[in-house]
Amino acid sequence: MKNIAVIGSGTMGNGIAHVFAQFGYPVALIDISADALAKALGVIEKNLDRQVKKEILTEEDKQNILKRITTFTKTEQGVENADLVIEAATENPQIKAVIFKNLDALCPAHTILASNTSSISITQIASATARPDRVIGMHFMNPVPVMKLVEVIRGYATSDETTRAVMSLTEKLEKTPVEVNDYPGFIANRILMPMINEAIYALFEGVAGVEEIDNVMKLGMAHPMGPLHLADFIGLDVCKSILEVMYHGFGNPKYAPCPLLVNMVNAGHLGAKTGKGFYEYQGKEMKVAARFC
Repeated sequence: MKNIAVIGSGTMGNGIAHVFAQFGYPVALIDISADALAKALGVIEKNLDRQVKKEILTEEDKQNILKRITTFTKTEQGVENADLVIEAATENPQIKAVIFKNLDALCPAHTILASNTSSISITQIASATARPDRVIGMHFMNPVPVMKLVEVIRGYATSDETTRAVMSLTEKLEKTPVEVNDYPGFIANRILMPMINEAIYALFEGVAGVEEIDNVMKLGMAHPMGPLHLADFIGLDVCKSILEVMYHGFGNPKYAPCPLLVNMVNAGHLGAKTGKGFYEYQGKEMKVAARFC
C-alpha cells in the first residue's frame, strides 16, 4: 500500500495523516470544509514543531512531511488512486454508512476501506459496501503521533489477506497492532468506558470529589491521568456515544451512561474542547468545575 487517504480532518484524522506522512506515505486529507482542512494543517505543523524541538525530526524532515499531505474538499479527487482509505469522521453509524457506500463506489477495486471508529460495528459498516472482505477497523489512540497502540478490528467478513496487510502496515508506522474481533467497544473502550462511567457515578452519588477520584486512580493505580480528566480529554459527548453503543449492542444496563454524564452533554459541557467539563480550562490552566447536577 503506497497511497493513503484520510476522511475527516479533526483531531484523529489530522493525527493519522501526520503519522503516515511522517513515515513516507503520500496522504490525501479529505474534509468537506476548507477551513477545517486549513486548521488541520496548522495543528499538524504545530505538532511537527514539537518533534523538531525534541530533536525527533529535523526542520527538513518537517517540511518534507508537510509536502506529502494534500488536502481535498471533494472525496472523488482524494481517493481515486488510494490503496487504503481511513475514515475518521463523526462517531455516528448513519454517517459512516453513507461515507462507506460512497467510498465503495469511488475507490478502485483493490482499495482497503478502514474505519477509525472507537466502538461502532465494523460488520455493520462493511454492510454498506460490496467489498466487506476489504473493510476493517483501525482504531488509533489519541494523540495519534504519540500513542503506539492500534486496535485492528476484523469484521465478520474481513479477509485474512486484508488483516495481514493492515497489521503489517501498522508496524511500518512503528506502532503496535492488536487484532480484536468485532463486538461493541472492542477491547480498549469496553474496559475503559465502564471505568470512566463508574467514576462519574461515584461523583454523582457524592462518594468523593473530582480531584479525589482522579488522585485515587493516579496515585493508587498508577494511571497517568485520572478518569474524569481523561473523560474531559476524550470529550464527554464521545464517552456518552460509546457507552450508548455498548448499552444497545449488549442490552446490558451496566453500560448505560450515568445521568450526570447525560446532563453535562446536554448542557454542552463536553470537556477540554468546550472549555468546561469536570474541569474548567483556560489556556494551560485548569481547575475543578464549580458545580455538578
